[in-house]
Parts: sequence; structure tokens; C-alpha cells
Amino acid sequence: MAVKPKKSGERKVALVTGSGRRLGRQSAIALAKDGWNVVVNYAHSAKEAAEAVKEIKKLGADAIAIKADIQNSKQVNRMFKLAIKHFGRLDLLVNNAAIFPPAKKFTEISDELWNHVISTNLTGQFYCARAAAKVMEERGGKIINFASLGGYQVWQEHISYNVAKAGVVMLTKALAKALAPKITVNAIAPGTIIIPGEESSEIRHIEEKKIPLKRYGKTGDITSALLYLAHADYVTGQVLHVDGGRAVL
Repeated sequence: MAVKPKKSGERKVALVTGSGRRLGRQSAIALAKDGWNVVVNYAHSAKEAAEAVKEIKKLGADAIAIKADIQNSKQVNRMFKLAIKHFGRLDLLVNNAAIFPPAKKFTEISDELWNHVISTNLTGQFYCARAAAKVMEERGGKIINFASLGGYQVWQEHISYNVAKAGVVMLTKALAKALAPKITVNAIAPGTIIIPGEESSEIRHIEEKKIPLKRYGKTGDITSALLYLAHADYVTGQVLHVDGGRAVL
């Protein structure tokens, strides 16, 4: 349910990377329903980003789409400048953009695949967090990173992904200490989340019956965690597992 409408200038502003599709889009829409204005970031999904902006505006929030490849620090810095130019403020960064590479044996991981996964899933979060911190350092703000169950468990055919997401976990903790007390930094570590119409067979690499809660996750499980952290003022340096209990196995 959308909150009571606010004037655009009274709304807090969130920037969600990779929010044209999948969990990023659902996160952006959930924030709009919660009363936030939203910057929709995309690299290739221009059509989907435009549709997300249109959907957010129907909810009574303001939104803009900005193209930026988070692997490129110059594009990241430009994105934040455009966001501030439009909204005049930034209160929340959601580092969502990531890729899940195809399964590969360790010896078959190419230089290009390794660099692409690390650059997108880890370095891109660093670039965006650095740019956000410069904007938030005076009035404060929040950063929420998307880690993964893959940052804790070893998936032997997804080693580059494991390493990148484990890096996100440590990045979250390090930034929480470095940016306190003005900026809180936390992370969400999803397990298997099913998005209707946007899934692949590789997503279901574990049977439902082997998950303690006996089901795959839904987008609402993630957006509920996101909204909690977006409002939590006395929580920092934490990784919230939303995985049906798989992390304890």
C-alpha cells in the first residue's frame, strides 16, 4: 500500500542500481510505494527502465532513469551528479546491479569472465558507494548492498561469483566502520528468489525440500528486508540473510 502522498521535495530519494529489471525493479517500486522518489539506473535495459519510471510515477512518486555502467567510475560519478541535479538530495543507495555467470569449471574461467564478474558484482558497488558517501557525508544516509548466499557457500562452478559476493560482505562491514556515524551500511544476502517469467534453470540448483523453510523465496521477502534496512537507524555492518534458512546448513 502506498503511503500518504508527500510533496516531491519532502520525499527522501533512493538510487537503485540495475533497477530496470528483476529484483532491482521490484526494489525501486517497493521504495516508491513506501514514499521515496527513485533514481532508476540501467546499463542496457533502457525500455525496461522507462517502464519502471512510468510505474513509479503512477504511484505518486517522482523518478528518473539514468544510464550508467557501474563498471565505469566516470559514468558512476556522472550518474550521481545528475541525480543530485534533479532531486537535490540522496538518502539511500541500493547496490543491486549484478550478474550471475554461466557455470564453469575453475580451469575454464577466462580472464574476461573473471574480470567481468568481479568488476560488476564488487568493484561497481565500491564505485557507487564511494560516490554516494561523498554526497551523504554532511547530512547522512544509508547504503544497502546486495550480497548473496553465494558469498558464504562454495558453489564450485561459480567461483568468480562466490569471490565477488564474499567481497561484498567484507566491503559492507568495512564501509560500515569507515562511514559511521553519519552513514549506515548493511547488506541483504538472498537465497533462491523466484521472479515469475525471469528465471533460468540454474537458479533452481537446490531442491525446495532441502531448504529449511521448504520453499523458494519471493520478491516480497527481499523488498520487506530492504524496507526494514532503509528505515533502520541503529543497524550497521550487518548482512541480513533472506534465504529460507539455507545459510545454517
